[in-house]
Amino acid sequence: MQEGRSLTDREINRGLLNTLFENPTWYWTTVGALALVVVASMCAAGYMFNQGLGVTGLNRPVMWGFFITNFVFWIGISHAGVMLSAILRLSKAEWRRPATRAAEVLTVFSLMTAMLMPLIHAGRPWRLFYWVFPYDWARGVYPNVRSALVWDPSAVFTYLTSSILFVYIALLPDLAVIRDTSTGWRRKIYGALCMGWRGNPRQWKLQVIAGVLLSALILPVFVSVHSIVSFDFSMAIAVKSWHSTIFPPYFVIGAVHSGVAAVVIVMAIMRSLFGWHDYVRAEHFDALGRLLIVVATAWFFFFVLEFLFGLYSLEGDEIAVKHFLTDQAPWNWWFLTFVGTTYFIPVGMWLFRGIRRNPWLMIVACVSVNIGMWLERFLIIVPGLAQKQTLSYVWYTYGPSAVEVVIVFGTFCLVSMLMLLFAKVFPLIPIYDVKEGEILRQEIKIGRRTVPAVIREE
Repeated sequence: MQEGRSLTDREINRGLLNTLFENPTWYWTTVGALALVVVASMCAAGYMFNQGLGVTGLNRPVMWGFFITNFVFWIGISHAGVMLSAILRLSKAEWRRPATRAAEVLTVFSLMTAMLMPLIHAGRPWRLFYWVFPYDWARGVYPNVRSALVWDPSAVFTYLTSSILFVYIALLPDLAVIRDTSTGWRRKIYGALCMGWRGNPRQWKLQVIAGVLLSALILPVFVSVHSIVSFDFSMAIAVKSWHSTIFPPYFVIGAVHSGVAAVVIVMAIMRSLFGWHDYVRAEHFDALGRLLIVVATAWFFFFVLEFLFGLYSLEGDEIAVKHFLTDQAPWNWWFLTFVGTTYFIPVGMWLFRGIRRNPWLMIVACVSVNIGMWLERFLIIVPGLAQKQTLSYVWYTYGPSAVEVVIVFGTFCLVSMLMLLFAKVFPLIPIYDVKEGEILRQEIKIGRRTVPAVIREE
């Protein structure tokens, strides 16, 4: 049998809707503090727009820095939704149920945040109109539509649209529950949002079919989005050290690694804040820890391949970057920190069952993963650009400015604030999914034996 006590429908409704109807002091204090940081980062971005990109640490030839690193990082975090919701839904993994909504919502907010980064990095965000629609209306000159940068908007917008549909379709039954348990203006709003959901067999059938179809259709988008992001690097003609055919799978598996780790952090913190101990249990962290061991090992395999391919090719640029990372301080320390925090420290912790079942230790391990994955993107971008390029008459190393640090830190506060605000308006754990799991976990009689209806995955 699965762990934890059996819950009635009334207990589930009351336990998962308490975030909507209660107003603890800590909640608005936390949201207010996060909002202040977000406003400060907006002011920093406005200052940069007014003064120009000279206030950042960007300069020739290192034209990409913290902003593009953060863009790739948040695109990677967005892969959590497909991994935990779509793939595990299709594979019918029972332990996925409490984590699916958080993963899907984190996908949406991560994509929105990632899309801000190229806008800010451009220094003149209104000029990004020419990037989305590849025609320069002012000069009548076409940009290079063969550039991988032109593919990014279509891939990200497709992924964002499908993810929003995925979240909304899964929300319909829960919106109807909120409608039926609320009064006044709240009842009218949720009544309109649930689109006449009554829970009849036809509606349930259509909802299940839509969920399965979206799960299957979103998988190619899931693979293509981060592959296209990797093409931004591997197809850049000027930077020879980025020319690697291993980048697409390497980026995709790295995105899954960081994304699933981020979902674990969200679920552990929300469990503590909202008292969801009956819904997000130790067995769920245990299962996620086992999944992360597999994903982390697959990522480490591709990382070793990428590193060795660069040396095996004997290209001067590749060897120069590898020496830059392993021999020159402080880059060698950053490199060792990245490898340790991404793989050896967290996997060493996840090998122990007691650590996997401890939410706070899981937070430590997963924060370590995301620190390492952020450093990975940084160490891919900056050292390759810092090596002297063809026709480059300035040789420059990169150091981020305070403006960049504030803006990047603000994106983390923005996603955290949006997750808290979402939990105030919609249930962050799917009510209907938890109720379905309660029904399936009951014992059934087969012949003379009484067996669990669902056997927990171990």
